[in-house]
Amino acid sequence: MTAAPPSALSPPAPHGGRLTERLVAPDRADALAAEAARLPAVPLDGRALADLECLAVGAFSPLTGFLGPADYAAVVERGRLAGGQVWTLPVVLPVPAEALASGPDRLALTDRDGTVLAVVDVEAVHDPDPATEAKLVFETDDPAHPGVAATLARPGPLVGGPVHVLRLPAAPAELGPRLTPAQVRAEAAARGWRTLAGFQTRNPVHRAHEYLHKVALEHVDGLLLHPLVGETKGDDVPAALRMACYRVLLEGYYPAGRALLSAFPAAMRYAGPREAVFHAMVRKNYGCTHFIVGRDHAGVGSYYGTYAAQEAFDAYDPGELGIQPLRFEHAFWCRHCQAMATSRTCPHPAATRVQLSGTAVRELLGRGELPPPEFSRPEVARLLADGYRTRRG
Repeated sequence: MTAAPPSALSPPAPHGGRLTERLVAPDRADALAAEAARLPAVPLDGRALADLECLAVGAFSPLTGFLGPADYAAVVERGRLAGGQVWTLPVVLPVPAEALASGPDRLALTDRDGTVLAVVDVEAVHDPDPATEAKLVFETDDPAHPGVAATLARPGPLVGGPVHVLRLPAAPAELGPRLTPAQVRAEAAARGWRTLAGFQTRNPVHRAHEYLHKVALEHVDGLLLHPLVGETKGDDVPAALRMACYRVLLEGYYPAGRALLSAFPAAMRYAGPREAVFHAMVRKNYGCTHFIVGRDHAGVGSYYGTYAAQEAFDAYDPGELGIQPLRFEHAFWCRHCQAMATSRTCPHPAATRVQLSGTAVRELLGRGELPPPEFSRPEVARLLADGYRTRRG
């Protein structure tokens, strides 16, 4: 891993040059809410709720709303917006055909309980082939892939247009703070950080993650621990439990003032290489100068090569990305070295290495067994075991 010295960089400009926050000003909120009450209402599913929050706070800058046909086609086919900016995943709004029957100029967007969250301008209605999208974005059309399955199940045509957000979706208190890009940037500035490495995960934290974080902290001023808490697969560890694991780890094993923990509201797509680049672009909006990319980032099953996500960054000029990937090999505990290592630093055979997949850890927990201390800190292992015991009970 190589990185610029801490004094060499400063927070990058957001993707597109500025944060495109979409929360309406207080002096407009009452009038917009009154208008929304008269509009056709569209309840949002988990992914759309997550996307709306990311649009509202500027995490998806430069997007101002859901993609219209030109941007959608460019993103799906080329991994760029129609204007040429890097953007690798489609952010779309499926709408039931009956909500569009009267040809409305605007729609009200609600949560599952019917609370109005936002209004979207209906600038375009398009109905692309989801199978084609799945094949291009996920590199497979296998319906067993969770991203493919979600895309193929998407109901109705797509509406493209900017959003005007009245309020953010409700968030469980146990997830802790979900700092906006502007808030992360302000906190980093207050701490004097000129360089900031972002870390994305949807899995419980383990010793290999900790190793990557601490190697990164040898090269940058601060670390943004940014676990994704939006919609994930049904067998993934619940977000509240994952966040609790991060908090206990930070309390005991990280230097005070060097790490910032915040929930990332996005939903998982499981798009492998494309999602790795997407995650980096979004973390640039949060002020990150660097982004940690480990093995099989945003992957699922065996659909992508072990380091395909890292290789995806080679397709772009560093200047157009504006964030530096930190590429790490798979880390493990070596019984002979008695330390965390990777194949770049450890000469010992595979039999000496303690490494478990997320699936294997979930199976251990499902049987009421703790992961070994070489894989997970004891405090974290106990939290996970207690969480799984509660779910079974």
